[in-house]
Amino acid sequence: MPTSLQDPRVATVLDRMYTASKDQMSKLRERGGDFNRPMTTQERTEAMSEFYIPVTPEAGRLLYSLVRATRPATVVEFGMSFGISALHLAAAVRDNGTGRVVTTELSDTKIAAAKKTFTETGLDDVITILEGDALTTLESLDGAIDFVLLDGWKDLYLPVIELLEPRLSTGALVIADNASSADMKPYLDRVRNQDNGYVSFNFLVRESDSMEVSCRT
Repeated sequence: MPTSLQDPRVATVLDRMYTASKDQMSKLRERGGDFNRPMTTQERTEAMSEFYIPVTPEAGRLLYSLVRATRPATVVEFGMSFGISALHLAAAVRDNGTGRVVTTELSDTKIAAAKKTFTETGLDDVITILEGDALTTLESLDGAIDFVLLDGWKDLYLPVIELLEPRLSTGALVIADNASSADMKPYLDRVRNQDNGYVSFNFLVRESDSMEVSCRT
């Protein structure tokens, strides 16, 4: 049976977005030095407003498979960007026949583009975008959370998960992208300590980077 990822509307959009992402890489490398100075979250967001920096296609399929297998009622994503990972999450929710994706983004440019993309793919009815600072917008989220994808600024992973922890259901999965980043250490220290209520392992998703997969116990 075809999946929503195979729906021509979704597959075409994902192919287009991944191609655009690859085309940006040389420009991103050229401007790499621009991002090494101290910046506020808003400044970083504006500086990166044109760049995708998505999960890999393989990681996207992993996310889809994990959501299909665990059938979460509520999926929360920190760091929507242009919406590539949200499309994989939403496709899984659609194919499960139940659930919702709540995603967060600060960039107005990316929010506007993602809204058009979600409508174009027909997945907009299962996606809610919380616009603004995630540490503020996620406070308004009600109910249990069964699945979390952390894919925004790495130094904010720890405060985001601390904010969400009281609402994580037993058995909830927390997926943290770019686990090889130096900024990830405080977050990894928390989820790799089983005394904090997680069983965690590292999963290689590209040659030089990985995801941390943690189960809330």
